[in-house]
Amino acid sequence: MQVTLKAQDDRARVLELTLPHSTIQTPIFMPVGTQGCVKALDSIDLSHILHTKLILANTYHMYLRVGLKRLKAFGGVHKFANFHGSYLSDSGGFQAFSLGKHVKIIESGIEFKSHIDGSKHFFSPEFVLDIQYALNSDIMMVLDDLVGLPASTERIADSIQRTSAWAQRSLLYHEAQKAQGKGLDNNLFAIIQGGTDRHFRALSCRQLTEMGDFDGFAIGGLAVGEDTQEMYDTINHLTPLMPPHKPRYLMGVGTPENIIESIALGVDMFDCVMPTRNARNATLFTHFGKINIKAASFINDTKPIDEACDCYTCTHYTRAYLCHLFRAQEITYHRLATLHNLHYYLTLAKGAREAILAGNFKDYRAAFYAKRAMEVPDEY
Repeated sequence: MQVTLKAQDDRARVLELTLPHSTIQTPIFMPVGTQGCVKALDSIDLSHILHTKLILANTYHMYLRVGLKRLKAFGGVHKFANFHGSYLSDSGGFQAFSLGKHVKIIESGIEFKSHIDGSKHFFSPEFVLDIQYALNSDIMMVLDDLVGLPASTERIADSIQRTSAWAQRSLLYHEAQKAQGKGLDNNLFAIIQGGTDRHFRALSCRQLTEMGDFDGFAIGGLAVGEDTQEMYDTINHLTPLMPPHKPRYLMGVGTPENIIESIALGVDMFDCVMPTRNARNATLFTHFGKINIKAASFINDTKPIDEACDCYTCTHYTRAYLCHLFRAQEITYHRLATLHNLHYYLTLAKGAREAILAGNFKDYRAAFYAKRAMEVPDEY
């Protein structure tokens, strides 16, 4: 992966990443395609309507639903899903965290029971890379030990030790594959843990950055129980410690406000289920805040969802029609609402890129809050 710094405005920055299947610029939001698709959309929607070049696939779900043999036979997820942009795949660490009592974390990896049929499986750092090689992911994530917050000092310290050990095994395995001519187009990101503790975050970051030549670094273990200010304080402390020549990925975050603030703090990449999940549950994002489209006030509303939006849905349909579709439980609602919410998120990141390139990100951030009648947060 080739990384080029195109612009920097204070701590906000634009990177150009040359990946095997596309060239992208950051800040970038990645739609979540958990099971090889973004819920309610197909690859034509993603490529031709949303014009997105990078989406996320889920290693845990693709392994259980499709499996290595089939993924290899289909030539990876790009051909299988007919999406010819780039994929980032997570490692399954979050699913281990979320499965609760069905998971056992040991030094060599993660034992778990499938949420589908109860069958037993084991993820080692090496095996999750094998799954991601089968996916042919442009960006692969190492297996990590994610901790919910609040957590004890002992549990966080244990998480860092295990995450670093697994990252080392992942890096050695990946380098061995490349030495054999395999995995040459698959880039590997490490994941920094440490909760909201500055000492532990710095320790995790130092261990990983000194370990070897990862292609990028992710900030994991946030938006898992801490309050928003704690999250911002952690990011503010951590990004200056991360390599400036590598992309920085904040995993699973978050609201539009979270994204704007994290860009200001030097984060480059984001993913979150919020725009798609909220769309399915009647919550739509606009430049002026959120609306609940099932409300009776929209039954006869002939305006688009967002009069400042030029997405496919807003240029063709009214609030009244979306309200009707939701109340009638029509499947078409899910596609139109998802297209709108993802367009909003993608456009938010695009606007940030353009503002950074023009050297006026501070004004862009201020305008973002002004439209919502919100105070701009204090500088960090």
